[in-house]
Amino acid sequence: MMNKFKVLVAISVAVIIIALAILLALSPEKKEVEQKSKLFDNRISPLVDQGLIVEIKRIRHRGLLEKLLSPLSNEWKRKPLFYVKVTVDGLTFSSKNVTMLGRETEYLYNTWDTWDIGFKKFRMLKDVPEEQAKSKITITLVERFLYGFLGKKVKDFERERIELTYDYRTGRWNGDDYPYDRDGYGHYIGKYFEVWFDLYQTDYDGDGIPYWTEVNVLHTDPCTDDSKLDPDGDGIPTAWEWKWGYDPFTWDDHEHLDPDVDGIENVEEYRMEKWLADPYTPDIYLEVDVMERGRLFDLKRELYEESKQALIERFCQHGINLYIDDGWPDTPKNGGGERLPYIEASSQDTGTMLEFYDHHFPDERKGIFRYVVLGHAGSFCIPSKFNRYDSIHLGVSRMTYLKYLAFSPRAKRVTLAKMLMHELGHSMGITPWNTGGCDNISFIKGKKERERYLQTWANYKSVMNYYWLWGWNKMPFPHMMEYLKHNFLDYSDGSRGSYDQNNWEHLYPPTFEINANAIEEPGFKAHKILMENSSSPFLPGWKVMNSSLENIKDAVKEYLSQRLASSSIYSRGFEVKVYQKVNSLPGEKNIKVYIKPKVEPIYATWSLAIEGYMDEEGSICFK
Repeated sequence: MMNKFKVLVAISVAVIIIALAILLALSPEKKEVEQKSKLFDNRISPLVDQGLIVEIKRIRHRGLLEKLLSPLSNEWKRKPLFYVKVTVDGLTFSSKNVTMLGRETEYLYNTWDTWDIGFKKFRMLKDVPEEQAKSKITITLVERFLYGFLGKKVKDFERERIELTYDYRTGRWNGDDYPYDRDGYGHYIGKYFEVWFDLYQTDYDGDGIPYWTEVNVLHTDPCTDDSKLDPDGDGIPTAWEWKWGYDPFTWDDHEHLDPDVDGIENVEEYRMEKWLADPYTPDIYLEVDVMERGRLFDLKRELYEESKQALIERFCQHGINLYIDDGWPDTPKNGGGERLPYIEASSQDTGTMLEFYDHHFPDERKGIFRYVVLGHAGSFCIPSKFNRYDSIHLGVSRMTYLKYLAFSPRAKRVTLAKMLMHELGHSMGITPWNTGGCDNISFIKGKKERERYLQTWANYKSVMNYYWLWGWNKMPFPHMMEYLKHNFLDYSDGSRGSYDQNNWEHLYPPTFEINANAIEEPGFKAHKILMENSSSPFLPGWKVMNSSLENIKDAVKEYLSQRLASSSIYSRGFEVKVYQKVNSLPGEKNIKVYIKPKVEPIYATWSLAIEGYMDEEGSICFK
């Protein structure tokens, strides 16, 4: 009996010891110790040989527009010569030095834009000491000028110098370019050149997230590619969310988030990452197809490189990135640059554009790109589906250039750019029913009407005004002489008096993807206004916040001002509307912030800009 008692005691003691061990293992103190051991892995590159890659994605010279708009000048024909030098921690390599089989030759870019010569890129890989925390990088743009007899002498001038510091722990950099800066992360706009680039380090799993960040910040597996994983199931993988400041483990409404209000939501920005899309800087994408020759003496239609670059530069000057696919490599089937069958004439009321839109414009691009056709006759911007102005037809023929008195190669290039800029303006909301001088042709209706026009809408100097677009034969002598110079390519800025319109401040890029507030009936004869102001977003289970709204608005504006480029659509400010979820779960984002730029009289809608949390004390956090 005694032996049995001893056995029971021994078993009880053993059970107690095991239970205590389990409790100790599960105690908060034990967990905290384990967590700390996970958090503080200060190694930088234990899995790979540490190195830094500097990738120059695109270089664009900014000098063409001024040359193209200079009358009697041929400077626009001379493409610049330039090269790039990259220095990492004192080691310099240049794109002009090409070494092959022991022989060295020079190669210089001879173009206005490296995307126009097969998307030429430049890459430098530098080995760095293991566990080095930071590197100093300099990207230098050098332009070469030829002079002397037959241009045999050369002189190189340093045009841009971009100085950066790269952090191997986070994979981020700062200096002359940094996250949320005014021209975009990995995008530098200088006086002479515009440059897109990327910096990244050797990485075992190839997802672009450094080892230190994976193990200490995100707690992800540094051996698994997070560019393919989406742990929060919001449609965008961890790598992209980390790069642009989103929490990869908290669901975000990326299908609707559009913080830069360009009409390209975050899921689409992610899909366009290869084509330089930035969720915090307004982007405009065009796909351009070209109609084949028709008649015997029909001209060969093409989107001139100079026309394209002039437009890109004009938008660049106003903080908007314009990207034009007229034959990019590796695009979807039916991408830009297709040759379309000849059609004698097109109009807004025929099905010509719908046919091209359905069969030559990829479905995955609709809502991201505007579709442009260089056709034979008739220029217009229309909805192809529903009531969304995302389709542009440009009538390009000998008669077109005769109408614009564009006889020289330079004048033709300026004219084509003006035509496209005009129709593009319609796709951003500038219309006859909201802008008085837009498409106004009263100056051709008689002497009195013309005199009245000269005193009023002639001050509206914009490509949106037919008077300045093609009204040379009704202009007084001074205006006509100015027109004949073909040195005008711009929207108005409101500086020419009371009848001028500030188009740049009123542009609303999302117009192309929303239903317009008017219906344009056949024959361009009537416009039925459907609504004056956009209604508030309808969110079941969410309520509009009114209490302490001014403080919240200030916090929103401060947050956005730190992240958004200083583009024209924000120059007049924006309205703010804040929603709070009625019944939210712990850890769930329960605040949605919608904004609407003040672009009246252009019709605008509300865009989801930020999501965040509200704590029990009523403080909002957007992280």
